[in-house]
Amino acid sequence: MRHTFFCIDGHTAGNPVRLVAGGAPLLKGGSMSERRQDFLNRFDWIRTGLCFEPRGHDMMSGGFLYPPTREDADIGILFIETSGCLPMCGHGTIGIVTFGLEHGLIQPAVAGRLRVEVPAGVIDIAYETAGDRVTSVKITNVPSYVAARDVTVEVDGIGTLTIDVAYGGNYYAIVEPQGNYTGLDDLGAARLIELSGRVREAVRAKVEPVHPLDPTIRGVSHMLWADKPKSDGADGRNAVFYGDKAIDRSPCGTGTSARLAHLADRGRLKVGDRFVHESYIGSRFIGRVEAATILGDRPAIIPSIEGSAIATGFNTIWIDRDDRFWNGFQVK
Repeated sequence: MRHTFFCIDGHTAGNPVRLVAGGAPLLKGGSMSERRQDFLNRFDWIRTGLCFEPRGHDMMSGGFLYPPTREDADIGILFIETSGCLPMCGHGTIGIVTFGLEHGLIQPAVAGRLRVEVPAGVIDIAYETAGDRVTSVKITNVPSYVAARDVTVEVDGIGTLTIDVAYGGNYYAIVEPQGNYTGLDDLGAARLIELSGRVREAVRAKVEPVHPLDPTIRGVSHMLWADKPKSDGADGRNAVFYGDKAIDRSPCGTGTSARLAHLADRGRLKVGDRFVHESYIGSRFIGRVEAATILGDRPAIIPSIEGSAIATGFNTIWIDRDDRFWNGFQVK
C-alpha cells in the first residue's frame, strides 16, 4: 500500500523542519503525551520513513498538527526527528507554527498569540508578522530544570569530563569547556559527532533522569557542547548532538531552555536575564529566564526562546510498501 504525505519543508535558523500537512495518522489518547505513546507503538514507521534516508537525512526533523485535547489550547503538535518522537522541539515549533500560520493551517483565536499542546505540556506562543510572512516566533516553554549535577565520566578520546544534566523539553548532557575540551572550533563537527555518542552513553550508564510529572519523558537524548560566543552580541555558543550523527544547525530551542535552566541553577542567570545563544553555524535564538517555578519538588525556571523560520518548498512524499526501503534506513 502506498501512503502519501504532503509536506511543507523549510528550516529554522538553518536546521530542517518538515511540517507534514497531510497524511497524519489518527491517534488515540486523551493528551498529546498519550498520543505520542500511541504514535510510537503503531506509527513509528512514518517517522523513520520521512526522517531517515532515502526521504530524509541525519538532521531531519518536523512534525504534525493535531486538534488539541484541551479546551485552553489552539492546536496540538507531535514532533518527529531522527532521534525519536520528541516530547518537545523548539526549532521545530518555530518552523511548524510559521509554516502553519503562513499557509492557513493554524487559525489562532487571538491574532499574534497561540497556546500549543505538545507532549511535554502546554506552551505559549507570541508571533509577529509582516504582510503574509511570520517574521518571529517566541515560545514560552515548559518548566525547565537541572536533573543532575557534577556527573563525572571517563570517555575514550577526550578523557575525564564533568557534566550536568538539564531538562528543557528533552534531557541534555551539558559539557562546558574543561580538560581536553577546549572549545568547539578546536574539535570541529566531525570530531564532535565522533565523541558525542560515547559521552552520551557514558552519561546514560550513570544517570537516567525522569520527568517529575510524566514518567514517559526520561533519559538523556541530546548533548550540548557549550562554548563562549564567537561573534558580537551573543552570550554563548553551542553544538547540540542528537540522533546518531546530527549536529543541530540551529541554537536548539529545548537545548537553549536546558542551558538557561543550567545557568540559572549555577547562579549565572537570574529571572529577567536575556541570553543570546549562537549555533555552530552562527545563527541565533534569543533566550530569556521568564520566571522561577517548581516542577514536582524541583526548583525550575520558565524559559522563552525566540527565532524565525523560512519555508523552502512543498514536498509530496510517498511511502510505498513495495519499496525495499519503505521505512527508511541509516548508514552507521
